[in-house]
Amino acid sequence: MNIDCIKEEIQKNLGKNVTCKVNIGRNKFENFEGKIEAIYPFLFTIVNGNETKCFSYSDVITKTLELKLK
Repeated sequence: MNIDCIKEEIQKNLGKNVTCKVNIGRNKFENFEGKIEAIYPFLFTIVNGNETKCFSYSDVITKTLELKLK
């Protein structure tokens, strides 16, 4: 899997709700639900209520971020 494939999959799901699991280090994870809001050349944003979080496509490849469609 490469970055172009990741970008394409995220582009297909723009505006859809996702469940996110983020590895924040030292075996700690943050789980939240949100909606893929915007896509940029090097990152994408997920809105969780009134909070916007940005992630790079490499976060998905390195499994720092796991996305699941709802």
